[in-house]
Amino acid sequence: MHRRSFLLGAILGGLPAVAAGRSEAAEPVSVLYAGSLLTLMEKGIGPAFDARGEGVFMGYAGGSGALANQIRDGLRRADIFISASPKLNDTLGGGHGDRVRWYVEFARSPLMIGYDPHSRFAADLKTRPWYEVLREPGIRIGRTDPVLDPKGALTVQVMQRAEAAYRLPGLASRVLGAPDNPQQVRPEESLVGRLQSGQVDVGFFYATEVADLHIPAVALPADIVAAARYTITILRDAPNPTGAGRFVAFLLGPEGRAILRRHGLDTVGPTLTGDAAAVPDLLRPVLAPGK
Repeated sequence: MHRRSFLLGAILGGLPAVAAGRSEAAEPVSVLYAGSLLTLMEKGIGPAFDARGEGVFMGYAGGSGALANQIRDGLRRADIFISASPKLNDTLGGGHGDRVRWYVEFARSPLMIGYDPHSRFAADLKTRPWYEVLREPGIRIGRTDPVLDPKGALTVQVMQRAEAAYRLPGLASRVLGAPDNPQQVRPEESLVGRLQSGQVDVGFFYATEVADLHIPAVALPADIVAAARYTITILRDAPNPTGAGRFVAFLLGPEGRAILRRHGLDTVGPTLTGDAAAVPDLLRPVLAPGK
């Protein structure tokens, strides 16, 4: 749990009498979300939601796949799940615990190659094809696990597309090694820090991350690039479904979407998938056609 959420938990735990006396609107809304949205949630959406007085944002960031596994296995319980891949919602529906009955796609963010401006490879990335630089001896590449995180899976996909587009057999394996290569694979929530501290020279990041953190980056061509597709849902067993509904309505509404765009996300839809009858009434206005 990141610092803001940890402190909130400590305060609530230390002052039970005060917490018990709060109105329903001030109750915590627990949100499990893709680690690539850390800055957005901590400095944008979370504080803005808190300021409305409709609830208190309490978040936990991690790889979307890992979070989905923890929800399915009963290791984490929350009100809301925000994923970087629509497919992960399907792993939580129906016979997989029936925790997700609907979800809404609300934003996208293309994959980019971020780099350390102090790396000895930085100059090459400005003057040479990126796929040639990634093959240079000694370059330290950071990426996430393709099994546990959609960004890791998109990284593999991009390299496979590049291999075909540039007619370079073996490019993907030469750059990435094995899919779970321990020399490259890092938890999503720590990958940015490793780049900023000089532990890796380059990494695969979403546009929202490089925009928020001012990471120099190489944009990938349109025929190769892949993008995160962010979705949000209220989990069926949410402890605070009313507060969760308010949070989702805010994020999908005009103020929330403006914050998303300021943090480098491309807003889409919002597009509903799943059981429309299970969607809270509060959300129907923001999901209406033309919104």
